[in-house]
Amino acid sequence: MVALIQFTSHSSPSTTITSLNPSLYSSSFTPNLNSNLNFHYSTVTVFRSSNRSFSTLKIRSAATKPAKSPAEEDWKTKREVLLQKRVRSVDVKEALRLTNENNFVILDVRPEAEFKEAHPQGAINVQIYRLIKEWTAWDIARRAAFAFFGIFAGTEENPEFLQSVESKLHKDSKIIVACSSGGTMKPSQNLPEGQQSRSLIAAYLLVLNGYANVFHLEGGLYSWFKEGLPTVAEEE
Repeated sequence: MVALIQFTSHSSPSTTITSLNPSLYSSSFTPNLNSNLNFHYSTVTVFRSSNRSFSTLKIRSAATKPAKSPAEEDWKTKREVLLQKRVRSVDVKEALRLTNENNFVILDVRPEAEFKEAHPQGAINVQIYRLIKEWTAWDIARRAAFAFFGIFAGTEENPEFLQSVESKLHKDSKIIVACSSGGTMKPSQNLPEGQQSRSLIAAYLLVLNGYANVFHLEGGLYSWFKEGLPTVAEEE
């Protein structure tokens, strides 16, 4: 018998993500009642050449979305906390002076590969986002969403970020958090609440977890490299 199988997928109004991985529909799945559920419906049409007949099967599956983490809080909330904790933004030349004269250390939160290509001398790398590693139903759906936009190396929050920072920097350390773009807490006409960035998210997580001396690199490492400040690379 020859069978031609066609998948037609439909998603619930709560999601715009559809995963067409057949293994998703045949696996046993117990949802977490404390999580957000996104249900997917797939219509499987099978043509059997032996009797030239069609049969249709509608399959329901669910992908669990984990509860919102602190890093996923609204930017307005993060910004208010950063201002309350008096997290100060410094430009790249001031950051260089602070590392040379006041024992500050630059915490580079970019992906490890970017850090190895070039980073400020003496900087420490702990990536705040990493490549998606798991293969749960929710992770498969997220991979599909990234792939829809042509991004095949989707990222997720690094669950070991704080643990890794704590293994390298104690709570009294003087830290300047840096990423590529930097973002800003300063309001402007176009951005009345500033602009979020990976370094500002990292600074927010640090102050929430007891780090008292946290600064933020305004202009990001793009500005650092553009100014030609001391930079090193790690050889493979």
